[in-house]
Amino acid sequence: MVPASEPGTGVGERTDPLTAPVDGLDDALAAVDAFDRALVAGLLRPQPARVADLTELAHAVAGSPLAARVAEATEKAAAGAASEDHFTALAAARTALLGAAHDALAARLDEVSGRTRGGTTTAAPAERQTVNLLMAARTWLADLARTGWQGIDHELVGAAAPIVSAMLPDPALRRLATLLDGFAAELAASCPGAALERFPARRWGDLWARALLLTRPGAAEPTAAGTATGRLLPLGVDLHEHATAAQAQVHAVFEPADGTTPRLMRASVSVPKPDTVVATGVWQLLRPHLSLLAALGEGRAMDLTDMPLTEEGDLIWDEERARAGDPADAFAAARVALPTATAAPTAPLDRHPARLAEPVFLEGYDAVRDGDALTFRFPGHSLAVDTDRVPTAGPLTPEAVAASSACIGLLRWDDGEFRVQPLAVETTVRKKTVALQAGAWAGGTTDKTGVKAEKAATDAVTVLRERAGRLLRK
Repeated sequence: MVPASEPGTGVGERTDPLTAPVDGLDDALAAVDAFDRALVAGLLRPQPARVADLTELAHAVAGSPLAARVAEATEKAAAGAASEDHFTALAAARTALLGAAHDALAARLDEVSGRTRGGTTTAAPAERQTVNLLMAARTWLADLARTGWQGIDHELVGAAAPIVSAMLPDPALRRLATLLDGFAAELAASCPGAALERFPARRWGDLWARALLLTRPGAAEPTAAGTATGRLLPLGVDLHEHATAAQAQVHAVFEPADGTTPRLMRASVSVPKPDTVVATGVWQLLRPHLSLLAALGEGRAMDLTDMPLTEEGDLIWDEERARAGDPADAFAAARVALPTATAAPTAPLDRHPARLAEPVFLEGYDAVRDGDALTFRFPGHSLAVDTDRVPTAGPLTPEAVAASSACIGLLRWDDGEFRVQPLAVETTVRKKTVALQAGAWAGGTTDKTGVKAEKAATDAVTVLRERAGRLLRK
């Protein structure tokens, strides 16, 4: 997030667009909220107020190519006669509105950073012979929509379990299976719906719509659109944990071997996990599948040779096409390479304000605390800091962020405003500037606190493996 005309100066006065209103944003989100209210009550026999909510969604996309199909779906849903295809059309309309909101917010980020972005993706998904499983998932999601969040019970939610179990062995369906598994777990924890006073309507609407669109054949498959040969400079790792799964997503700048413009890229690894493995223990599950995590912890670049790459800037990691490179400081990369790096386009189903995660470099701020809230103050502007996203599986802490002088982070849009999620900071320890990475322990550590946490996690993982072995032998 360093202006191209002022390299190395940080955000400064270029952040004003982050606080300016975005035309049409509130209207788009209001239409999404209206549809989500209808999902809370259910679409089996919608009441007049919920029919009005469905109509608001249809009006919001009236000028788009979806208009006719959504109008038909709204009419059928209002009569309680919507089919799975009609629900899919409604999910597509909801997703399109959030996609438009994403694009408007991304344009603001580009305005602030001076970063250029690629065009839309064009790769068509391939058809696969998994129609029965996808149809089963679609039927379950349609039943949820008819019942509504107020009507969920353990029998309805539990119907997802055999679908998830059948999907998990197929790598092409694992993305959808993990989404369904986590979604069903959240719903099960809230059963019966009739007893709930409040509903996470936006979140459950997001999960429902995304899962329904992913049941379209081939929609969940990443498509390699090219290869990458050159040097990958890791900036930081974003760790996501769920009770049954974990994902590490490394954000990096890629310098092509042919000397063309640097590009922002990501490399991710996801694994299933027991709910008892948390914090540092998660690295032990992720580490064997992505050598980039070790390179990040050691402060090294990775040299890539013909690494498969999607149009969206995601590397389809192949260990045989990567090797550890020379030492590379993340903050040097952030100061020198990040300002000139171009961003990849966003895949259609990923166009959602919550998915915005733009790597930025910040300095020249004052960190100000107000209770638990932390803010980076620049001349004429403040930027909220989301320290809740800092993982406990590393040496980076909210206290270190508050004492920092420079930060590598992900700029996100949350709860109506832009916030920065710290990935790494520079701070002063004993009169020396040191860098603290959220993923510093990803590849292992000699840090005393990290070693202690690693040992505790190792013991837990060992016990679980022994128990699993005994069960398999029986």
